[in-house]
Amino acid sequence: MREVVAKRVTDTVKKLCIEANTNLSDDVVEALNKALAKEESPNGREILRQLINNAKIAWRDKLAICQDCGLAFVFIELGQEVQLIGGDLTEAVNEGVSRGYNEGYLRKSVTADPLKRVNTNDNTPAVINLKLVPGEEIKIGVLTKGGGAENCSAVKMFKPTSSQQEISDFIVETAVQAGPNACPPMIVGIGIGGSFDQAPALAKKALLRRVGTHHSSSDIAKWEKELLERINASGIGPMGLGGSTTVLAVNIVKGPCHISSLPVAVNIECHAHRYKEAVI
Repeated sequence: MREVVAKRVTDTVKKLCIEANTNLSDDVVEALNKALAKEESPNGREILRQLINNAKIAWRDKLAICQDCGLAFVFIELGQEVQLIGGDLTEAVNEGVSRGYNEGYLRKSVTADPLKRVNTNDNTPAVINLKLVPGEEIKIGVLTKGGGAENCSAVKMFKPTSSQQEISDFIVETAVQAGPNACPPMIVGIGIGGSFDQAPALAKKALLRRVGTHHSSSDIAKWEKELLERINASGIGPMGLGGSTTVLAVNIVKGPCHISSLPVAVNIECHAHRYKEAVI
């Protein structure tokens, strides 16, 4: 049994919150540069150049990539041979988020009550996804996701007899309706299966895959590429100003479901895809 002090979780979450918001991941930067090389629209090229330059300035000056510093989604894989000492896991995570957003001068966007709309002033509580795994390590991933793209997401309960074409049409329609509101070029996470509540969790998980990689199944990888082409053919383009780069990636994750169900969730992510992870 390995002991880990709760403060290490707090310090790690704090660091990841700041890094995610100020240092755009290399896979996203690479995807933006590839898009710039292929984009034919003058407006699209200019927007892509600005997005790439914005990421450079944010990294250089340790400033937020976007004014919406997002809701903190914290993904934890907790080794079963780890004993956390000196504090509670949830409290340690939220303390890390609080310190990260305050010390990193990041905008706080969480309201304590969805109707009264009173800001918690430290971006807590985080949304914590906990999974027990074998081993003596703790893997922590932090996704800071803005509200604009999240608001464009959708879930639909299909009939088990529904075709792949019907599902594709729903996915494409959701992405196209998001349009400029989701600050394209977007990343589209798709969860298929599970239940009404699990499908969106699968879709969120799909966003964590590195941009430019595809599903291990050749059939699903082919489907992802087809959806990417269909959405990009919409002509929405970077920031909705026209062009062939509306999405950078379409990622699908599937899960088992009830024989009478076929839930499908589409989680839209903006170009400022901010995810960092570390292992304790």
